[in-house]
Amino acid sequence: MADDRSREGTETAVAEFHKKIKEAFEVFDHESNNTVDVEEEEPTGYIRFEKFLPVMTEVLLERRYRPIPEDILLRAFEVLDPAKHGFLSKEELIKYMTEEGEPFSQEEMEEMLSAAIDPESNSVHYKDYITMMVIDEN
Repeated sequence: MADDRSREGTETAVAEFHKKIKEAFEVFDHESNNTVDVEEEEPTGYIRFEKFLPVMTEVLLERRYRPIPEDILLRAFEVLDPAKHGFLSKEELIKYMTEEGEPFSQEEMEEMLSAAIDPESNSVHYKDYITMMVIDEN
């Protein structure tokens, strides 16, 4: 009985990981063909989702890399939003990400914007963005 609950919990975690991995992969799959360009990583110049999914699932299940907690990500965005509007405009985000700290390249910026920007408001509602990025570890 306890084994069944443990197995169900693991299956639920794997399903959640698969969903988040697919969402993240799709951000970089510009041609919507289940591949991502990784010229410096793979001799073929790309990686297929089918190859990527099991590797990333194993990494997440083994907890090899500790994700940044949601509250820390939220505080980081709030520093950039002193008025506490709950969002940053596209222009503000571009300014911060290209002029402050370790600047994003044009390609990195475009990839982030494609995932982060709400097309209706042309801004990042950072609580929603954080929720999309974070994997629940419980």
